Amino acid sequence: MRNNPCGIFEPNIIKGKECGIFCSREYHRESQMKKEMTFTSFYSHDRDVYSLDGFEPQIVDQAYLDRLGVTVTPSSQTLAGLINGSRIFMERMKNKTVIPVSRLVIEDIDPDEVETEIHNYTGRCPTLTFEINPVKGCNVGCQYCLVTDGVHEQTLTAYGNYHLYVRKLLKEMNGTPLKPASQEDIQKKNHLLKELADAIESQPERKKEIERQITEISKGKNWNHYYYFSPKTEALQEPTLKTGIAHKILKEFIAHFEEYPDSNARLFIASKAGVRHLLCEYEGETILDLFIKLKDHMQFNTSVSIMPAEFRNILEPYAAPIEERLKAVALCQENGIMANSALVQPIFTPYLTQEHIKEFFDALHAAGIVNYKPEFLTACMENLAMLGQWLGYFDKSLEKELYEDYIMPSNADHKKQRGRTAPDRALSITNIRKMMDYTQTLGMTTSICYWVRKQLKIDNSLIPIINSNGFQCLGYQSNLFKKND
Repeated sequence: MRNNPCGIFEPNIIKGKECGIFCSREYHRESQMKKEMTFTSFYSHDRDVYSLDGFEPQIVDQAYLDRLGVTVTPSSQTLAGLINGSRIFMERMKNKTVIPVSRLVIEDIDPDEVETEIHNYTGRCPTLTFEINPVKGCNVGCQYCLVTDGVHEQTLTAYGNYHLYVRKLLKEMNGTPLKPASQEDIQKKNHLLKELADAIESQPERKKEIERQITEISKGKNWNHYYYFSPKTEALQEPTLKTGIAHKILKEFIAHFEEYPDSNARLFIASKAGVRHLLCEYEGETILDLFIKLKDHMQFNTSVSIMPAEFRNILEPYAAPIEERLKAVALCQENGIMANSALVQPIFTPYLTQEHIKEFFDALHAAGIVNYKPEFLTACMENLAMLGQWLGYFDKSLEKELYEDYIMPSNADHKKQRGRTAPDRALSITNIRKMMDYTQTLGMTTSICYWVRKQLKIDNSLIPIINSNGFQCLGYQSNLFKKND
């Protein structure tokens, strides 16, 4: 096997069949092959979940909560979730399956069969956002992952030719318009978005079908569209970088804008990437090189969290340290790439002291961050039992506080996307105000999505939908579309 500048190894073919037919397309079903590769992560930490001195997972039942001094009594359903999660956690620790293994399967897809996903949990997002998800699973291994509930036992699978789907989607949505959108088209889209908002809350089984209709009516219109790389996995992780998948996706956007200079497509990347990720080279170009070519059409949002380094290293085993993430932000900014907004997630409420708030946001401010979207930890009870015990390893009083913030019966209906429980509503509002009171002194603005606004009953007097720095919702920068408005 041989290395390339990014540390890539030639993958082993484990299944497949050569295609003896000349293909005019880059994909041919008969040429599809599965490949397997191992890799080394760019970042790791001295301590991981298996090397914590004296740590032994416990069953988080009523007796355990009583010993901690938890003052609220959970419902029987909540308690059952905590107990079940504890048992799963014990089994995973025993089998050493808590964090992902550095092994990857590479498959091809048929671009025509990929179902287009709209990143819209509320029906009220400011513009249509299409998801780019080239990997199933994630090598970062976040223990709080909302997609997997912190479970990383599945095989990491990357789609080697996913860029062909991206090419197809970009051309369909933001290529040369087949004809200008009529008022009827716009009204129909707005009506479908309203239907989507209603379905999400009352008829979730209709969501997919309504999204298909929205996707269909959007074709050939060149409406303002974001492409989110990647909401269901880390965009710039070893499986996308060491295979060149991320580079190929970015090149599709570059080619698209060269062919369609008036395209209203915009790329949104949220990532825990550090400098090593941005400087990963494939076929002579780094991710940063490709970002520079896209700098007028994209934004890069770093994803960081308010917690001590030792706790973060346990929860995010293969993520770049926060200092490296902020260096990546600086590298982007120095090269004219929009990288001045951050996803602040997940926020563990016990850590939101004034001291931690000041230290954290001072660091973001020094890195040129002018906007942030705060996201409190949301978790199913099974996942909370694991997270609480990690926290308790460092401070039992904080573990007690974490449970109290989530398990009270009055908070059982405080749900976020995918039905995960968020912290106590009153506490959430108090903590948002606490962060905003300090960050406003730094000139930083705050973005809050519609779902959170509705759950917490936050109106525009507290947080404008589009703030003074031009950010909204997830942290989308509305001024990226300014030239085409």
